[in-house]
Amino acid sequence: MPRYAQLVMGPAGSGKSTYCSTMLQHAETINRSVQVVNLDPAAEHFNYPVMADIRELIQVDDVMEDDTLRFGPNGGLVFCMEYFANNFDWLEENLGHVEDDYILFDCPGQIELYTHLPVMKQLVEHLQQMEFRVCGVFLVDSQFMVETFKFISGVMAALSAMVSLEIPQINIMTKMDLLSPKSKKEIEKYLDPDMYSMMEDNSVMMRSKKFHKLTEAICGLIDDYSMVRFLPFDRSDEEGISIVLKHIDFSIQYGEDLEFKEPKETDEDPINTNYDELFQDS
Repeated sequence: MPRYAQLVMGPAGSGKSTYCSTMLQHAETINRSVQVVNLDPAAEHFNYPVMADIRELIQVDDVMEDDTLRFGPNGGLVFCMEYFANNFDWLEENLGHVEDDYILFDCPGQIELYTHLPVMKQLVEHLQQMEFRVCGVFLVDSQFMVETFKFISGVMAALSAMVSLEIPQINIMTKMDLLSPKSKKEIEKYLDPDMYSMMEDNSVMMRSKKFHKLTEAICGLIDDYSMVRFLPFDRSDEEGISIVLKHIDFSIQYGEDLEFKEPKETDEDPINTNYDELFQDS
């Protein structure tokens, strides 16, 4: 049977660890076994158990303290991830070979890992070789997305990750529970946006014709091909969390290989059939 993975991505502070924690709690309520792997070598703490932690392999602090390397925080993190890419056997040992695994990979927030560096793409390919069906889950803070130009910036970041990794991707606006009622109403138009209407509403703010044409081209690409849409994520809304999980499960075909029980055969007249008896365990 296949194994399943979510790559939880997004800028620093977008709520990746909170998302993992919320999904773990939700999985418990629906009796599903879900594990988390921490792939952020700069992580400080998280309030859930992990089946593997990259900090056992390498830590950003150790790299920054190495006088021969002389890396800052960003350079140190990139070095850690490249070191990780050269030691995927560590990941294999920690994941084991259990069938039907469902694992959330809590990834670092540096955007360059998903744009021009090959590390995350290599991780995806390695997971696929291990028979994982992988879905990217790209998070953006909803508090950042309440203005048109910030929204376009967030869309481009999500699109960059999607193009780079070449896997199904679900884009999520997090921290919806922290928005004011006015902001919640305002942000609804960004969940399924009409990019051309946004352009018209903000055309006065764009003084440069050159950038106006560029922004219009970007908006056209997003709108015409329906390339990026967002789902709201409110950690206090169980129904909303369930909808997000269903979208992800559908993208990686989770559950399609699970065994199902056929109803018992019967010679009775269908009119008098007792349906409770038909679907009892054999």
